[in-house]
Amino acid sequence: MSFTTGGSRWSDVGLATGGRGIATCGQFLTATTLTLTLQSSGAGGRAVAGVLLAGTLPLVVLAPLTGRLADRVDSRNLLVGAGLVQSAICLALAYAGHPLLVVGLVALLASGLAVTQPVLSALVPSMVRPADLPKATALNQTAGLLGMLAGPALAGFLVGGFGTRIPLQIGAVSYLALVLAGLLIRTRRGGARRAVPAATGDAPAAVEDWRLRRDPLLLAVVATLAGVMATVGAISVIEVFYVRETLGASASAYGLVTGAWTLGVLCGAWIFARLARRFTDDGALVQGGLLLLAGCCLMVLISVTVPTALLLVPIWLVGGLCNGGDNVFNNIVLARRVPEAARGRAFAALGAAVQGAAMFGYLVGGLLLEVTEPRPLIAGCGVAGLLVLLAFAGPVRRTVRAERARRSEQPSGAGLATSGSAS
Repeated sequence: MSFTTGGSRWSDVGLATGGRGIATCGQFLTATTLTLTLQSSGAGGRAVAGVLLAGTLPLVVLAPLTGRLADRVDSRNLLVGAGLVQSAICLALAYAGHPLLVVGLVALLASGLAVTQPVLSALVPSMVRPADLPKATALNQTAGLLGMLAGPALAGFLVGGFGTRIPLQIGAVSYLALVLAGLLIRTRRGGARRAVPAATGDAPAAVEDWRLRRDPLLLAVVATLAGVMATVGAISVIEVFYVRETLGASASAYGLVTGAWTLGVLCGAWIFARLARRFTDDGALVQGGLLLLAGCCLMVLISVTVPTALLLVPIWLVGGLCNGGDNVFNNIVLARRVPEAARGRAFAALGAAVQGAAMFGYLVGGLLLEVTEPRPLIAGCGVAGLLVLLAFAGPVRRTVRAERARRSEQPSGAGLATSGSAS
């Protein structure tokens, strides 16, 4: 619904994805630098855990507010303002000493991220024609993944060579990429300006009344993804102990294993972006996403059978491939079904559900590691994820059938408007 009415603005897509990639690199550069610094200074596990929690909690708690901001305030103002504030906070982190002050500043930094994430996610679909949405989604995801890969590696090099202050100052500069992108991007949404003319059919009352729970298919996507993340998300905590202690791998091997999943996500985004162009039915994309999530869980389960860490690399590549495809499918379904003026709220709700479920997984994983070994925990995560998908498969299938029946009973024009198919 409500994509650009002319040709796709690839220059705007490039600016948005470039700004996201550089800022994400700065985000992970900052997080890794702080983690290394706190650990080496003897601050203890509580301080490190506090930093990780402070970097995630605002994305969950502030989602209702930041989603509405993304829809109601000019996207340029939000990107420029949030980018400047994040740059200043990151610069303050370079001179902060006390762990409590660091945790507080990290929470403020994450609050800025809670604003910019839905702004950029909602803005990109407004830059392109419906047929180009899969490609634009893959580009946006690629930028974030490259930032995730580069940030920690850069932090390790800079902290080892220059200490803490220099990498945090570089992180502060990286957030200015959002400011530059906000100033140069021509596409606007939110506030008085709209990227899409008002005549596109998104009635103001319908937009204002939009609620996730009123779209059963989209609600099924968010609930299923959150359920799987709540069970499989513990892997993020368990993995380092499984690779380093159970399998006896070196730090370099651990880096190779963790990078394999991210590389798989990157490849999956592009492979499934091409496939997604062939699906005009949202139900088919949702069901395809369930199969891809099942692939992720299956790879997690298979990983407990390996005798050495290097054999995890191809397994994690396949798991990441499925993960990347599911991300693309979910973003396309959301962009198609949600009115343009409500996309900020929708993307914020999706992000909050995933981050909240992941936090639950982190907590459970950390607690269970105190009482059992990593290998059975990973097996349990894989089985639990598959059981969650099995539980959701029936309701999702019934929801898809009900929507298709509803569309077949309506006139062709009304069917398109109701289903949220790209127009």
